[in-house]
Amino acid sequence: MNVKDFYFELPQELIAQDPLEDRAASRLLVMSKETGEIEHRTFRNITEYLRPGDCLVINDTKVIPARLFGIKEDTGAKIEVLLLKRREKDIWETLVKPGKKSRPGATLVFGEGLLKGTVLEVVEEGNRLIQFQYKGIFEEVLDQLGQMPLPPYITHQLQDKNRYQTVYARQAGSAAAPTAGLHFTQELLKQIEEMGVKVARVTLHVGLGTFRPVKVDNVLDHHMHSEFYEVSEEEAKKINQTKALGGRVICVGTTSCRTLESATGEDGILKAGSGWTEIFIYPGYRFKILDGLLTNFHLPESTLVMLVSALAGREQVLHAYEEAIGERYRFFSFGDAMFIY
Repeated sequence: MNVKDFYFELPQELIAQDPLEDRAASRLLVMSKETGEIEHRTFRNITEYLRPGDCLVINDTKVIPARLFGIKEDTGAKIEVLLLKRREKDIWETLVKPGKKSRPGATLVFGEGLLKGTVLEVVEEGNRLIQFQYKGIFEEVLDQLGQMPLPPYITHQLQDKNRYQTVYARQAGSAAAPTAGLHFTQELLKQIEEMGVKVARVTLHVGLGTFRPVKVDNVLDHHMHSEFYEVSEEEAKKINQTKALGGRVICVGTTSCRTLESATGEDGILKAGSGWTEIFIYPGYRFKILDGLLTNFHLPESTLVMLVSALAGREQVLHAYEEAIGERYRFFSFGDAMFIY
């Protein structure tokens, strides 16, 4: 299976640079995974495709202001640090630019000394382990100094930091937002629950893989980065009960999907717990628990397009993308949504 099989031509102007004022006003492409039939709706219409007894699974991770700008203490050279994942309390795996100037032992200074970091070692793919020193609470210092790590294809400055968070974000730890969830408002979620649809929360902290393109020709040669996930006993029970009673499990975003598929056994039972997942879902994969997926429109040749193709078929997905481009849908993080059922 070649990466080029998942290529499509995307006009630059369809990459959404700013979020809509009204989260739920995005467009919604609805597609049957069985027939490939397509409808064009508005995101608020999602309620028409949900049924009492279904379970909507959301990822409650919260994006941290993970991008830091500082200097090297000895030379004053400018550096940029992106926090990827916490290894221990104050030790983080990071992406540093320029990396060559940040060798083990180097001290990095942020906010005129409010935060300092010592490079401990260079790890996989040139990432740096950095131990931070500060006074007070790390999250508060980070909130003061850090910037939201918007994807490289978004060039506009974000006016309101909360617009790169879902309204249900709780568990801090992501380097990128689970963007399918950005379309929900509290009112819409309340309306969905009042319909008799359960809402289950899981956590997957989105990491470096979001920013890294697939660099191999053969899909099978690609290695996913590990990301931390957590499923509580209560939420696992809610999801398993849905399946037992004949309801559908509908994941909001590829991150919720990957969490559930990682934590579900071959018997189709979701197990509570936490851990690291490197699950890579591409055509040929047999879903163990997921029935439907609500997702955004993804980059050409990305692992996310491959995941969506595993659910609905590559040709059907590429046809839907072609139609979305023809209809001038907005793509990527701040773009429109797609519901596959």
